[in-house]
Amino acid sequence: MTPYDATPTQESLRATALTDGLGRRVNYLRVSVTDRCDLRCVYCMAEHMRFLPKAEVLTLEELDRVASVFIGLGVRKIRLTGGEPLVRKGILTLIERLSRHLASGALDELTLTTNGTRLAAFAGDLARLGLRRVNVSMDTLDADLFRRLTRGGDLAQVQAGIEAAQAAGLAVKINAVALARDNAAEIPALIRWAHERGHGLTLIETMPMGEIDEDRTDQFLSLTALRQELASYWTLRDLPLNTGGPARYVEIAETGGRLGFITPMTHNFCEGCNRVRLTCTGTLHTCLGQEDATDLRAVLRAGADDADLIRAIAGGVDLKPRGHDFRIDRGSAPSVARHMSTTGG
Repeated sequence: MTPYDATPTQESLRATALTDGLGRRVNYLRVSVTDRCDLRCVYCMAEHMRFLPKAEVLTLEELDRVASVFIGLGVRKIRLTGGEPLVRKGILTLIERLSRHLASGALDELTLTTNGTRLAAFAGDLARLGLRRVNVSMDTLDADLFRRLTRGGDLAQVQAGIEAAQAAGLAVKINAVALARDNAAEIPALIRWAHERGHGLTLIETMPMGEIDEDRTDQFLSLTALRQELASYWTLRDLPLNTGGPARYVEIAETGGRLGFITPMTHNFCEGCNRVRLTCTGTLHTCLGQEDATDLRAVLRAGADDADLIRAIAGGVDLKPRGHDFRIDRGSAPSVARHMSTTGG
């Protein structure tokens, strides 16, 4: 991989830091490196997905270049996502290139969200290249339910990946989508399992993104209501913790662990949003729940210099919406047509 040699100490650092039209500072970039995944989670994908042709996906060099320009504009945290990022060929090469910004101090954190299926093989290299923590998606402790929710996934394989990550010195946070019909009853057990092993856990409300094979209405579980239920038998203490994402955290006295809530449906936090997303196709989305889009791939492949790219990025960020319009009503179309696997989780 030929490195992108410009550094955030050059012209890009002299540009105005990214601020949207509402005055919100953008310092967190989520980068989808692929739309492909080796699982087919029922709330995320249709069973028979059509994935993008290679020509439409940014090369590793292009991903490095765009991410580096964002860093020059004041982005301090990058999360690599997918699809499943560890299925992207050459992913360690990209991580190695991006890690130079950790070494220089221009980037505070480079991290990754994964389904865990390949984590056992990659954990050591991820730690070596400067990652300090990973998020692992795991919605259940029941192997049969896991297999059904993921359409064929192996829970033992994911848990082995979690153990390997911990052994490599990576902090692990478990992400679980709350599903009223499937895992609601076992959420307390899932919390205890994570906390007993020293992992935080974040619960996520299901979001109406992309056409899937079922109606999400029956699966929606309000985390506002769930928190009230948990508080009826556990002691929850609000934490003034901000990891750069949308979660709000509590500490559970009885388990000694941290629990996060991501509540885009019942209680969003759009007023403080500091995030934008770059898809694997080079599309900049400034809001997960809106159809806004800036085509950075076209700018790149037209031979743009850094100044052109900075103008395109700044123009897209300036139009960042006030908030999303997520809603789940029986029989209604998804709030946005694109799947989470395309957007980047």
